Amino acid sequence: MAAEDLRVEAERRGEGVEVRARAFIAAPAALVWRVLTDYERLPEYVPGIAKSRVRERRGNHLRLEQSGEARFLLFSFPIEVHLQVTEAPPDTVVSRSVGGNLRRMHGRYDLRVDATRGGVTLVYAGLIEPDFDLPPLVGVAALRSMAEDQFRAMVSEIERLAAAAPR
Repeated sequence: MAAEDLRVEAERRGEGVEVRARAFIAAPAALVWRVLTDYERLPEYVPGIAKSRVRERRGNHLRLEQSGEARFLLFSFPIEVHLQVTEAPPDTVVSRSVGGNLRRMHGRYDLRVDATRGGVTLVYAGLIEPDFDLPPLVGVAALRSMAEDQFRAMVSEIERLAAAAPR
């Protein structure tokens, strides 16, 4: 399977990179939600994430620690982030950095059920602003590439699980 209408856009905003992504996925909303919120499995299939650990959970709020790197050509940028995540089941996950080597990072996933087409449009919007020097062209390209690779990997994992699910 291949996600329909998969689009990832990224552009420089001041010292950071603004990312917007969306894809229609022929999968049930419950499966999309399960993959999206299974934070500790992310290193298994998302490139650039080496570690993802839930450190604290209180209801729909949690504290998440992630580490990894953004790579582009021969360049590599380490990323360490502590996120405050708020889940609003069944369709929204919002996160923002509260520590690590990112000056600012915030993101929002929205699941939009499309009963007519029999699936979900997954929408992401966020901003990544490192707390380290970001070379003007290479740094933006690295963050753009990382965001696109990670979104595609999330969509691919959802599709893989949907294809393996009993009908």
